[in-house]
Amino acid sequence: MSINIHGAASSTEWYGTDFNPTQAAFAKDLAGDPAKAARIFDDAFDAFCNRSDLPDFDFISLHGIWSWISDSNRAVIADFIRRKLKVGGVLYISYNTQPGWAAMAPLRDLLTGHSDTLAAPGTETSKRIESALDFANRLLDTGAMYGRANPSVAEHLKLLSKHPSNYLAHEYFNRDWMPMPFSRMAEWLESQKLSFAGSAHYLDHVDALNMTADQVTFLNEIPDRRFRETAKDFVVNQRFRRDYWIRGPRRLAPLEKAERFRAQRIVMGMPFAKVELKAKGLLINADLKEEIYRPILNALNDYQPHYVSDIEQAVAGSGVTLNHILQALVILAGNGTVYPAQDDAAIQQARPATDALNARLCAQARYSTEISYLASPVTGGGVFVTRLEQLFMLARDAGLAQPGEWAKFAADLLEAQNQRVLIEGKPVESLEQQLEELGKQAVNFAELRLDLLKGLGITG
Repeated sequence: MSINIHGAASSTEWYGTDFNPTQAAFAKDLAGDPAKAARIFDDAFDAFCNRSDLPDFDFISLHGIWSWISDSNRAVIADFIRRKLKVGGVLYISYNTQPGWAAMAPLRDLLTGHSDTLAAPGTETSKRIESALDFANRLLDTGAMYGRANPSVAEHLKLLSKHPSNYLAHEYFNRDWMPMPFSRMAEWLESQKLSFAGSAHYLDHVDALNMTADQVTFLNEIPDRRFRETAKDFVVNQRFRRDYWIRGPRRLAPLEKAERFRAQRIVMGMPFAKVELKAKGLLINADLKEEIYRPILNALNDYQPHYVSDIEQAVAGSGVTLNHILQALVILAGNGTVYPAQDDAAIQQARPATDALNARLCAQARYSTEISYLASPVTGGGVFVTRLEQLFMLARDAGLAQPGEWAKFAADLLEAQNQRVLIEGKPVESLEQQLEELGKQAVNFAELRLDLLKGLGITG
């Protein structure tokens, strides 16, 4: 899904592999224009990394991979990065890390041990997982000292039962599973001539949301960056890192940094009326200052992309400085309120491919609830769009102009498949109630979401 959206919405050529042929086939089925389609394979890591038909890469991305593979496969990937990432290229990598997983590691071993030892041969995965979770709950209920020493484990175990079995199978029951401290990750990547650049998660860069002032001061006194990152993970009890590494980083001069920031374009990522001036960090939930954030948001409320320099001019005289804008946009991007935007040439180049991909995805929404993202030529990536919103878009494309008509269009599709919409988690009881609820959602879509999706280039 992701590789197709990014392939359609950007000018980048994408290559990827997924050892599961069903998932690779799904990705290939979504591809449209061969000139824009991602090159997708179902190779194992060693086979993919040793292909002779791959170019050198500007970017390499591994999401949800590193912690769930063997050291031998890590060595294959590390060697690939050394050979194939260009000088100046960027690596994105996410992984489970210590110390956040320290208490859970023994429980994970218990769960997999039960699945491997006590499950009957041939038992389906979901049943093995359900049985292992039940066993672990009953063990903790005996008053096990492990549970007393690690009270958060019992709460985490309860949360696991709410996740689908396919997620749990990958996250906890995989054959290989190794949360890795940052210092160990640095050993892997620095040996491949990469340097740590920073977290890919915007809100990680806002210390006030995640740490006390004393903690920030303590960490800033550590001169070695690698050890400082390791210590920071203890301060915030980090369990999942999303990091950028660069092959040959160069630090920008302050003026160059300001000029590049002013040349960045920004667009709204949620309905203006739905924006709450709040930010949620690991330590606190903060109220954002109205006098800083409201003028910035007002400059973006037409749902069109704007240069940061334009925002700076729009808020001139309000006391909002460039540094205020920088921190505000980092926080707003971190909570999904705004997105970075591409330039007009890139948008126009991407639009035919995103239009075609979104048409295919919305067509699937007629009978499937699985896909809830569409491609934006403006952001170059994916945007959350519910199934019902996709059906309303189909209704508009069919020439239906009013929300009531969109609701009837969606109601007929759902009725033909004996499907019901949910209200507070429960299916409606009658077709009349269903049409009424769909009517409300269609009006909400027209009033709140339609202008946003038009601005993002997702619908006309």
